[in-house]
Amino acid sequence: MTVRELAQHLNMSVPWVYREAARVGLTAYKFGTGRNAKMQFRISEVQRWIDQQSVPLS
Repeated sequence: MTVRELAQHLNMSVPWVYREAARVGLTAYKFGTGRNAKMQFRISEVQRWIDQQSVPLS
């Protein structure tokens, strides 16, 4: 999943993904070096993270 796809999936902005992904526990995989490097996320890891964010409603 690309950064743009992740942002859309989470209904967040692309800058949010770059800024907050590592802080909230989403692991990015970097392909390439320098300015042309691409960040990708595993769909299974993203889904696991989403599942962990659930809160019970009282």
